Amino acid sequence: MSRAADALLLLSFGGPERPEDVMPFLENVTRGRGVPRERLEEVAEHYLHFGGVSPINRLNRDIIAAVEAELATAGIDLPVYFGNRNWAPMVEDTVAGMAADGVRSALVFPTSAWGGYSGCLQYHEDIARARAAFGDGAPDLIKLRQYFDHPLLIETFADAIRAAQQELPAERRDGARLVFTAHSIPVAADATGGPPFDGGRLYSRQVAEAARLCAAATGFTDYDLVWQSRSGPPQVPWLEPDIVYHLDDLSGKNIDAVIVCPVGFVSDHLEVIWDLDNEAKEKAAELGMAFARAATPGTDRRFAQLVVELIGEHLDGREQRYLGDVSGFGCTTNGRPCAEGCCALPARPR
Repeated sequence: MSRAADALLLLSFGGPERPEDVMPFLENVTRGRGVPRERLEEVAEHYLHFGGVSPINRLNRDIIAAVEAELATAGIDLPVYFGNRNWAPMVEDTVAGMAADGVRSALVFPTSAWGGYSGCLQYHEDIARARAAFGDGAPDLIKLRQYFDHPLLIETFADAIRAAQQELPAERRDGARLVFTAHSIPVAADATGGPPFDGGRLYSRQVAEAARLCAAATGFTDYDLVWQSRSGPPQVPWLEPDIVYHLDDLSGKNIDAVIVCPVGFVSDHLEVIWDLDNEAKEKAAELGMAFARAATPGTDRRFAQLVVELIGEHLDGREQRYLGDVSGFGCTTNGRPCAEGCCALPARPR
C-alpha cells in the first residue's frame, strides 16, 4: 500500500471533564461572539446537572480505541491522535505533539458528517490555526471527506431506529411517528452553500438527505425532520421547528408514540442527553406520549469501520461509497476549504 500519511487525527468539539472546567469551556466556545454572561450561566447549569462532565471526550476516546482495533485488523499502521477545538486536549497541543513524534503528514477525521460552516469549514479553521501555532515544520493535515450518506452510517442509524421502536409499548409501535433531529443553526448560516447549491442550504439539505435514507432503510414512508439545541438572541431566526414544540404539534394530531433519531449527531454528547433524554422526553411524558430515542452511531463497530474506509479512500484509492443525491466535499490539505464558497461563514446578524 502506498503510504501518504503517518498518522490519523480525530478532531472534535471538546467538552469539560470537571465542574471547574465548565465556564472556561463555554467561554472558549463563544469567544468573539459577545454572548452575555447570564446565557453562559444558563447553559452551564445543563453541564452541572451531570456533575460538570460532558461525555464527549470519553466517547471520542472510545471511538479512537475502536478505530485503532479496526486499523490493526485492516493491517494499517497509523497511530491515532486526539485533538479538540474548545477544550483539552486542544488541537494546537496535539499537533505540536505529533510534530515532536516525527509525524509529517496526517489524515484528519472530524466528528461531524456535514458541510456548512460549523460542520465543515470551522474544522478547516482549526487545522489552519493549529499549524500556524506550531509554525514552520508543522505536519500537513488532510481533512477527510463529509460522510453524512455513507452506507455504514445509514445502516447503523437504521438499526438504532428499529431497536428504539421495540422499546415502545407493543400496542403503540405500529403507529409511532419517526422524528429526526439535528443541531439547529441560524437561517443565515444555512443560506450559504456555494455554486452547486441554488439558494444555499448545504447543511439542511444534507441532513434532510440522511433522514430520507434512514427512513427508507427502516420502511418509514412518512417522518419528520426537526431541530434542537438552538441558542443566540431570539430575534435571530434559526432552523425550526424545535423538537419540544413539535411534540406539542404531534399530540394535537393524536400521535401517541414517537421514535426520535438524532441523525445530526455522531455521539450521545451533552446536547443529545439534555435536549432529548431530558427536555423532549419530559415533554412527551407530559403529553402522555410514548417516547423512544435511537442511539447515535459512535459506539457501534461500524462507525469505526467507516473511519477506516475513509482512510482507505485516501491511502489506496478505495472507491467512495455513498447513498444520497446531495453533494458532499473533501479531502483537502492544511485548512483549505473543500470548494469555492461551499461552507462560507455568513455575515453575522446585528
